[in-house]
Amino acid sequence: MSQKFAIFGNPVAHSKSPQMQNAGLKHINFDGNYEKHHLEDGNEIKKAFLESNYKGANITVPHKEFAYENADEVKGLAKEIKAVNTYILEDGKVIAYNTDAPGFLKAIESFGTIKNVLLLGAGGTAKAIALALKSKDINVTVLNRSEGKLDFFKQHQIPCFSWENFEPQDYDLVVNSTSAGLKDEYLPCDKKILEIVFKNASFAFDCVYGKITPFLALARENGLEIKDGEDMLLFQGLLAFELFTNTKADDSVVEAMRKGLKGE
Repeated sequence: MSQKFAIFGNPVAHSKSPQMQNAGLKHINFDGNYEKHHLEDGNEIKKAFLESNYKGANITVPHKEFAYENADEVKGLAKEIKAVNTYILEDGKVIAYNTDAPGFLKAIESFGTIKNVLLLGAGGTAKAIALALKSKDINVTVLNRSEGKLDFFKQHQIPCFSWENFEPQDYDLVVNSTSAGLKDEYLPCDKKILEIVFKNASFAFDCVYGKITPFLALARENGLEIKDGEDMLLFQGLLAFELFTNTKADDSVVEAMRKGLKGE
């Protein structure tokens, strides 16, 4: 019997996860299909997951925290992040994981050694990235528009600032985890702040994928090596794929999924 997988989000129409995951499933001849599931109310996620008879699912904005709260069991770093992006059905129970954290670490390997990171934004993705960096003893500072969302980072002894009280240091890498530039031409924070931190930085990474956002364009103008979120999406998707199919993905699966992601 064919197994069903999905991605939950709001919006979800733009997601390239189905073409990436289906390419992987096809590559290993796995009898399954991965679709989009538009969900308005994040609190309904577990119910929707079970009623749709999904074997596994990914969860994207803005449901990662709801998915964490509604899971039967949470595994790994996701317990600390308090946000999950993957559901697996095991013996009638919803088991939750966060593959964003290891996916991000894999994506920045191409930059070489990183010691200090400035992370823009304070949502579920930022939490995953901050704790992933911390787990590797990489210094991370969080900068968010408002003070309101910073409690999580304070609890984890991660230096964090709002735009008002930010005092820039030197960072190797600047990461945008906000949705600025996804559907608009906005920068994730004041251009003056970015120009100051880009002066001494070497790398810029944007979690938005498939386009050069205003953030990456400005970083490139300032001489930084830039990278969009494609590799993060690919590697978090690959880790989820391994959980969905209970297989270990080799390089050929990585390539098949990358091609699927690019729509080739």
